[in-house]
Amino acid sequence: MLEDVLSAVVLTGTGTVTGIFVAVLVSVGPAMSAMERADYLRAHALLGKGYHPLMPILVNVVTLSGFVLGFLAETPGRVLFPVASVLLIGVQAVSHLGNVPINRSLEGLAAEGPWQDPRPLWRSWHRLRTALAALALAAVTVAVLAAG
Repeated sequence: MLEDVLSAVVLTGTGTVTGIFVAVLVSVGPAMSAMERADYLRAHALLGKGYHPLMPILVNVVTLSGFVLGFLAETPGRVLFPVASVLLIGVQAVSHLGNVPINRSLEGLAAEGPWQDPRPLWRSWHRLRTALAALALAAVTVAVLAAG
């Protein structure tokens, strides 16, 4: 019973994280890149309110659940769920060391004046965490399907 519930949490949560990241990658990010600086800064401030603290909480719950499943599940889940959790730790690391510092650097930035456009670097970090999340989703999907 607990294994089934945690498997559902991990699969749904990892799918949600990956889906949000893919949506940002293919739609939100390109739209933000096309904006002028003032519009970009305003949109960035508005979008950020919706993602934090939801994303870190979701990733942490899924990560911990995956590690628990490493003890409860049979092979291959015994290996794949913790692998997915390690990949999600990578997602958190990229977010906290790459994207979040860039996000914070934008707070209070004036719409005019000198600046170094952070969007290309932010997109690079975002692509990396999206790839890590997608790999985690693949691992979780195989683990759940193998459990039958």
